[in-house]
Amino acid sequence: MHRRRGTTEYSNLVRELPSLIEAAAPDDPAKVYDAALHAQNSRRKATTRLYPRVPEGLRSLKQAGVRIAAYTESGAFWAEWRIKHTGLDGIIDVLYSSPDHDLTAGVVPSALRSGHYDHEHYGLRGTRHQHVPHGVLKPNVEILRSILDDERCAPEETVYLGDSLMKDIVMAQAAGVLDAHAEYGLVQHRDEYDLLRRVTHWTDEDVTREMALSTPHGEVKPTIVCHSGFDDVLPSSGPHWSVFVDRVRHCA
Repeated sequence: MHRRRGTTEYSNLVRELPSLIEAAAPDDPAKVYDAALHAQNSRRKATTRLYPRVPEGLRSLKQAGVRIAAYTESGAFWAEWRIKHTGLDGIIDVLYSSPDHDLTAGVVPSALRSGHYDHEHYGLRGTRHQHVPHGVLKPNVEILRSILDDERCAPEETVYLGDSLMKDIVMAQAAGVLDAHAEYGLVQHRDEYDLLRRVTHWTDEDVTREMALSTPHGEVKPTIVCHSGFDDVLPSSGPHWSVFVDRVRHCA
């Protein structure tokens, strides 16, 4: 189901899995498993947080006149929710995400979310939200180029920071953008990654390649590596700052 929908964040999942439909019959699975959905959302709220020094780093970039754009494969609702929940609404200038995913006929997103989130969780106030075409996944160099065009940023004026060598760094290098690898965001060494591999919407080949690229001898070599945190590219950490600011005075 995750592969069919292209995401592991699909709000209507409980209404489409045959095993849950059968177990809940004749009732609506979303109502039968309402307590489980509330528990999931409570954990999401408790564990969704920024990596260390990210807020300070982004504010430093804003103060330096850098325009900040975010690009994620996540669907529109959950991408917006993370921006708001982590306090980045307005710090990030523009968010590019996938649109919300297809729903079963007759089901609308608001019906799935009612009871779990207040109306304040819908919509961004200070960050502009743009959608990339439905079904487009990283690495897609044409999408990155279209984002640069939308933001009127030349590749040589831009730095792309991402945690995936396969999806982020490969794409940035292909677009001629200065790439910075958020090595601190790698999760392949964590026990939870085994669970993620079992439920991911990626193919087995994608998972295998991502793991291979993340080894010290992987085929992708990032230009800049942020080992311990986001602010490895900021002035307190030394030589990359002049290059970074010179190239991203207007865009990031």
